[in-house]
Amino acid sequence: MKIDVKHIQKRGKAGWRYRRKIPEELRNILGKREILIPLGPTEAIAIKKYPRVHAEAEKLLLSALSSKQAPSPNSHQSLTALEQFKWGQQDVRRLQLDPEWSGADDEHDSEALKREVIAEQIAAKYPLNDEGNPTGISTKDAATLRALMYGARLDQPVPTLEDAKRLYLKERVGDDETKQMELERVFNLVKEALGKDRKLSSLKREDAKEVRDHMLDGRKASSVDRYLNVVRAMINHAIREFDLAGVINPFMNLEAAPKDKAEPDKDKRRPFTQAEVTAITARIAYHAKADLQYIWTILNGTGCRLAEVSGLRVADVHLDHAIPHITVEWHDDRRIKNKVSRRNVPLRGGALEAATEAVKAAGNATMLFPTYGRPKGASSASAALGKHVRACVTDPKATTHSLRHLMKDRLRLAGVSKSDQDIVLGHSSGSVGEDYGGDEARLEVARRALEKALGSGG
Repeated sequence: MKIDVKHIQKRGKAGWRYRRKIPEELRNILGKREILIPLGPTEAIAIKKYPRVHAEAEKLLLSALSSKQAPSPNSHQSLTALEQFKWGQQDVRRLQLDPEWSGADDEHDSEALKREVIAEQIAAKYPLNDEGNPTGISTKDAATLRALMYGARLDQPVPTLEDAKRLYLKERVGDDETKQMELERVFNLVKEALGKDRKLSSLKREDAKEVRDHMLDGRKASSVDRYLNVVRAMINHAIREFDLAGVINPFMNLEAAPKDKAEPDKDKRRPFTQAEVTAITARIAYHAKADLQYIWTILNGTGCRLAEVSGLRVADVHLDHAIPHITVEWHDDRRIKNKVSRRNVPLRGGALEAATEAVKAAGNATMLFPTYGRPKGASSASAALGKHVRACVTDPKATTHSLRHLMKDRLRLAGVSKSDQDIVLGHSSGSVGEDYGGDEARLEVARRALEKALGSGG
């Protein structure tokens, strides 16, 4: 029989899956356009799993909608207990009161009198109920009143996971929208698994495993490992910055799959064969727009990451230098992977021709590839190139990134030393020495390495 249920899709040999479009206004919150969850290889299994998966999707959308409608983290209603405490302490200092005051010594205590006058001024802003008490007091004013009343006797609340998230968002993520969305996505999974906000000091290994198992439901182990890395970093940062002596991060050394069962990194992607590169290049030349042709050719001739090329500025292309090259570095529209990734990469042969044509085409634009030189532009370029790759190569382990793996093999086969390979590809060797040496010398080393790998013609 045919399944006639919403959001369910037959995928040929791959079986059945739950596929549901996310409303446009919630896509930024969830960081994706669709909910895709495998339901199993057979119709019977799909029917059995459907109610639970559908309920989870409904819960996810409802949570995102609530998040969208909820006050911002800086609003009065959403302050955590720790934030309320800190607000009250800051107000005490702002009012130039004694932060160490712990109660009146006698009826003439001047500090107590000051605090009482200020508290009455705050309370006077609010209407009184039938019993003569102020009502509707804002969270911040309530925090200030508690600090005025109890002084140093008021204990600081224990930081929670929510406090850890907000601190990490402020001090580590900043204005990076992509990382903001990822943190929200990961933290929503943590909350779903644990049911409520938890004190950091109360988290146990069993809680961490529960979070991991929840994340693994319908997701790849590699994705879950990435999510767990975010949680680990967030909690470690909180433990350090909140001075939580003796608190242990229960997510440390927690993996989505045991190492002996996890897919080796080398098996996740493979290099292209030269025949595949030739076929893909021909297809891109015939079907793709000029900017994608230039990006593909530069990737093939440099071994750069896709984001490193799609996010280039015109000013990053140095055609008049004795060794024509591009400079890969951080800027507002492109975050590079790490400080070692900051490097100069020589342009030779087809890559040099493509970069030259791209500079001409860019004209007065700041970005070398205006269509893709923007936040998330690399994802768009990846999707566009991926269609051409998949039209020529069906193996899922071969992707646009396989060009980078191919360059690694070319360098190895040419006898280029590991340290010189790292200079070309922007890999970290783990050696202190990688920070030494001038840019010109490193550029010359990279030129020689690419000449060995690609031949004198490039």
